[in-house]
Amino acid sequence: MILVLAVIIGVLYAAGTYLLLQRTLTRIVMGLALMGHGVNVLLLAAGGRAGAAPLIEESRAVGSYADPLPQAMALTAIVITFGIMAFLLALAYRSWTLTHDDEVEDDVEDRRIAQLQARYEAERAEYDTTEQR
Repeated sequence: MILVLAVIIGVLYAAGTYLLLQRTLTRIVMGLALMGHGVNVLLLAAGGRAGAAPLIEESRAVGSYADPLPQAMALTAIVITFGIMAFLLALAYRSWTLTHDDEVEDDVEDRRIAQLQARYEAERAEYDTTEQR
């Protein structure tokens, strides 16, 4: 059973990562949702087998209790994923309202900095070749 869960977690992470690397906001939101589900399955799989309620009783062994921490962390992950998804959906709606397109555009400032970096590296390479002579 743990092998099936590991495969499911891997598929959810792989599909989520693939969708997060796309340029459209709808695919990014879907990728984040898949990764959130992968995190939840991972946390619940890390909890191990179900056990007795974690109440103190004299008749039970210490190892037979269920660990409540993975369940609490899964609930926290659900809330965090919901908040991030709500924010991304608001960004996607704003982008669609302004441009009627949900594709993420390149930042003009990033292109300018990349050009400056390329020019700097070319000048440095030229300086290094003149130094060696």
